[in-house]
This record gives sequence, C-alpha cells and structure tokens, in this order.
Amino acid sequence: MLDVTVIEDPEAAAVSLDPIRARLLAELAAGPASAAMLAGKVGLPRQKVNYHLRALEKHGLVELAGERRKGNVTERLMRATAASYVISPLALAAVQPDPDRFRDQLSARWLLALGARLVRDVGSLITGAAKARKRLATYALDGEVTFASAADRAAFVQELTAGVSALVRKYDAPDAQGGRGHRIVVAVHPTLKPQPADEPGRSVDEPDRLADEPEPSADEPDRSVGEPDPSALPVRPEPPFR
Repeated sequence: MLDVTVIEDPEAAAVSLDPIRARLLAELAAGPASAAMLAGKVGLPRQKVNYHLRALEKHGLVELAGERRKGNVTERLMRATAASYVISPLALAAVQPDPDRFRDQLSARWLLALGARLVRDVGSLITGAAKARKRLATYALDGEVTFASAADRAAFVQELTAGVSALVRKYDAPDAQGGRGHRIVVAVHPTLKPQPADEPGRSVDEPDRLADEPEPSADEPDRSVGEPDPSALPVRPEPPFR
C-alpha cells in the first residue's frame, strides 16, 4: 500500500468523493476486509457494499488483497491502494488554477494556486516514474517559526527571498548540456491553531492575528488573515525565478 497517491482522473475523483465510498476507503486503508465485514460498519446491505467496491476497484482505488472460504462462499478481501488520497487539479483540468495568470507574493490565493500546481506536477511525475520503474528525486523542507511581530515576519520574508535568490543565481545553469530544470516553491503562512467550536466569531481552524495587525476592511485585496501588509515591506521582493 502506498502512503499517498494522487487522483488525476475526473471519474475516479467523483467516485472517491461519494460519502459512502470515502467511508469504505477509510475502512480499507486500515486493513483488508470483505463486503460482509464492511456492511456492518457502514450500515448497508452486503450487496450494496459490493456495488460500491466494484466502482472503487474499477478506478484503481481498491484492489484484491486475497480470498477466503466462508462456508460455501468465497469472500474477496479488498484493501485500499493507498493510506490517503489527494485529488489533482487535473481532475478539473478546464478550471485548474494557473499561478502564471498573476503574480502576487503576498496573496493567499496565489499561494493556493502554487500549491495546486505542486500537487498536479508532482502527481504526474510520480505516475511517470512508477510506469518507468524509476525513483523520483525530490526534496522537501517543512518547519514552523513564531514571529514576535509583523515587522519581524516581513524582515524574514526579505531575508528568505534574498537567500534563495542568491542560491538560484549561484547554481542556475540554463545552458548546461544535459541539465534538468527544477521548480522551487517556498511558502510562509500562519500556522492553523484549532479553537473551541463554540467560540463566537471564530472558525475552528482560523489562525490567530498578531496584535499589531489591523483588522482587514471589507474591500481589502485578497490577503490571508494575519498576512503582512505590503506597506510593511521596505522593498517588495521580486521573484528570483519563474
């Protein structure tokens, strides 16, 4: 079983989003089970569970793990093909986000478009590498930092931009024979902190604001809560690469 797989086919995405089938996927990610075993867990007749399992199997979301005899019946034990699934923007190809349509480093929606492209591209690379039976060279860095103020965060963004830009200039060799291009994505966003669901005026996962940040007005441009005001940056950082 894979740890995570990307769903690119629109029909497979629709199948996975069905609430009953999503529940079956969750059950089968925990371990192999037959339709009879799943029926009691999801509260459906075995025949209906079999119907949903066939749909999931058709799109490669579940697979046969084995068979066992139970009386005069041979039960098929199914399992999920991955522990978790991500739906690629390719499943909505006509309306998938395109970060090249606009560039705004302080826009949360541009960050979302970049993230969507990351899912799409890496998903396609994983699919291609699996077919070629080759390993895919990737690297990821993940961490958290607590800023004392919005000014500190703005300074961090400037230093981060300068540092990454310097590395790109040092190692970029667009004319190198046999060289292969790599995309670099660096993201900074507020950490989500769960709050009590009954707290007035707050969603469960809404991030806290820093005390020195003003409340956004209704007509303010698209910027995430807690994001630094562009005016706080002495110089707006330019992207080091496209």
